[in-house]
Order: sequence, then C-alpha cells, then structure tokens
Amino acid sequence: MITAFLFKSLDRSILIFVAIILAIGCIVPMLNLLVPADSMFHIPTYVVSLFGKYLTYALLALSLDLVWGFCGILSLGHAAFFALGGYAMGMYLVRQIGSRGVYGNPLLPDFMVFLSWKEMPWFWYGFDHFWFAALMVLAVPGVLAFVFGWLAFRSRVTGVYLSIITQAMTYALLLAFFRNEMGFGGNNGLTDFKDLLGFNIQSQGMRTSLFAVSAIALAMALLICSAIVRSKFGKVLVGLRDAESRTRFLGYRPENYKLMTFTVSAMMAGVAGALYVPQVGIINPGEFAPANSIEVVIWTAVGGRGTLIGPVIGATLVNFGKSIFTAQFPEIWLFALGALFIATTLFLPKGIVGTIQQTLRSGKDRKNAETMERLHAAEDVKKGVEVTLKPLAAE
Repeated sequence: MITAFLFKSLDRSILIFVAIILAIGCIVPMLNLLVPADSMFHIPTYVVSLFGKYLTYALLALSLDLVWGFCGILSLGHAAFFALGGYAMGMYLVRQIGSRGVYGNPLLPDFMVFLSWKEMPWFWYGFDHFWFAALMVLAVPGVLAFVFGWLAFRSRVTGVYLSIITQAMTYALLLAFFRNEMGFGGNNGLTDFKDLLGFNIQSQGMRTSLFAVSAIALAMALLICSAIVRSKFGKVLVGLRDAESRTRFLGYRPENYKLMTFTVSAMMAGVAGALYVPQVGIINPGEFAPANSIEVVIWTAVGGRGTLIGPVIGATLVNFGKSIFTAQFPEIWLFALGALFIATTLFLPKGIVGTIQQTLRSGKDRKNAETMERLHAAEDVKKGVEVTLKPLAAE
C-alpha cells in the first residue's frame, strides 16, 4: 500500500533523478573497489568520502526545501536538527571505542576521564546499541521540532519572526553544547571513532558503504518528499504557502499541517547529520552555528526552492565550489558565497532548476497557444467555405 502510494504520487523527473542517484551510489563504490589504483577511472577513497559528504548536505537541503519551498517556512535553524542527529550517531561511535581510547577506560569516553567524571550521565545509556542510536537520530530532532513547532505555530508566529526564533534556537544549542558540563565533549566534541557495526570505520569498504547508504537515503527522501507534496496534503501546504488566511477560512488548521511538515523535515535533517558524522570523523558544537543554517538556505535558493531536485543540485554544486575555493582561495570564499547568493536573487530568483522548468513551461505554453491559433484559423476557414457554398447548393 505504501509502495503504491509512493509511485502513484511521483512524476517522471523525480523517478529519473532518483535512478541517477542510485546509479551514482553503485558506480562510485565500484570505481573505488574494483578499478586498479593506477587507472584513470579509479576514484580514491578520500574522494568517495567527500562525495558522501555532499550527499548528506543534499539531504539536508532537501529537508529545508520541504518546509520552505512548499510550506513557506524559512527555517534558519535546520543546522540544529542536523547536528543533533550527528551527535546521536557520534555518541554511538564513541561508545564503540571502549578501552582503545587514550586513557584506556572501558566505560567512560576520554573526555569524561579527562574531566575526572566518575560515572556516565544517564542520557548516554543505550548508545552502545546501534538500534537505540538510530532511534535517537530520528526521535531527538523530531521531538525538538514538534515542541518548538507546537509553540510557534499555535501562537501564529510567521514570516521573519519565525526565522529569527529558529536561528535563536540553534544559537542557544550552540552555547549549551560548548559547555563541558553538558556531557557532550565541550568545544572538542566527539571524535577518534574506531568502529561502526563492528567494522573499521576508516576501511575502504566502510567508506564506500557509507557513500552507498547516503545515496540510498537521499533517494528515499526524494521519493517521500515527492509523495508528500503531490498528495492532497501537499496541495494544502502550497495553499498555506501562497494564502494562509484563505486556507484557514476554508476550514483547514494551518498549525497542524505546518507542525507535521516541520517535524518530518527535522527528522530528515537528523538522518543527514547521522550519515555525515562517520564520513568526516568528528562532530562538535560548530555544526550548530547559525551560519551553517544560512548556507543551507543558499544551497536551496541556488538550486531552486519548491522543486525538490533543485536543492540537491544546489547543495552539490555550491559545496563542490567550496572545496575548490577554500583550497585555492580560502580568504575570498565567503565573499564568493555572498556574491553567489546576490546573483541568484537578482538573475535567477527561481534557482537553476526553477528557471529551467519555467523556460520549458513557457515554451510548451507557447506551442500550445500556436496550436490553438491554427485550430481557430482552420475553423474560421471552414466556416467561410460553408457560408460560400450554401448559396451555390441552394441553386
């Protein structure tokens, strides 16, 4: 039933794009594992991890597009949900270190031993099991988004005011996680991971597996988002985005629709953070930085909000450019990012994919208009001929 719902709600462009992502998820690991290292087609392991990071960023941008592009909620706090999912996975990875840490303590992580803690905090219990960590990856961002959204949406906070309080939320979490007494590693965060599900996290096979899982997660998220926005529920979301007061007068409860969408989006961001951490090897409070949330907005705007495909492309292109610029011209990267956002706002207000779709739609509409004109002209000629032949037929 769920599968039928998903495929019934998809369009051809989404299916093609999902097929491309899955193909990349298969081809890149094969080029890394099966092609000799001296071949020009070989992809090094560090590049696989870099591409995997791009996929997690794409998933994060997609989660923002669901609430911004289709519900009109400009969230400047999605980095918080991303970081919380990352911390949940990081806590599991730290528990797998055991006695192999610097201090050799089989029960406490190194930072707790360094801070002279005698026992593990209660909220660390359970993270030695992967299933529990996976549950927390979804539950922690989801619960935070539900509570935050319930308070904000029922108070009818909208527009720039909602954006400001989402940014305040992530900044408050940034300050909290910097404190050593919080029990999350303080400024240094969580790092020095060893194993994931019993396998060496630094091994070539694990790196390619994480890339493939990231591709699958992104493809599934695209299918889910497409099913949501093309359903009756999604039509109501678009109505809320374009005319919330009118939608409310029709009998709908905007706060309920917003709350559900915001919660689903936060859980997707948490999954992106959980896949990000084992590929980069660290999670620290810097991931909560408000600037990170603003970057996600730029990725979505560049690709085209409200298109689903656009944020994926925008996140990949911008971060690929970031990798090049920060290596070659690190001092001008922020200026280039700002210029990109300004240029997008001025010349591509609908983003890359949105502009392409608009151009194709305009061409199709023009072609349909020309066809209709020809049909009308043919009908006029037919009527003229009939008027001319009637007197002749009467004679």
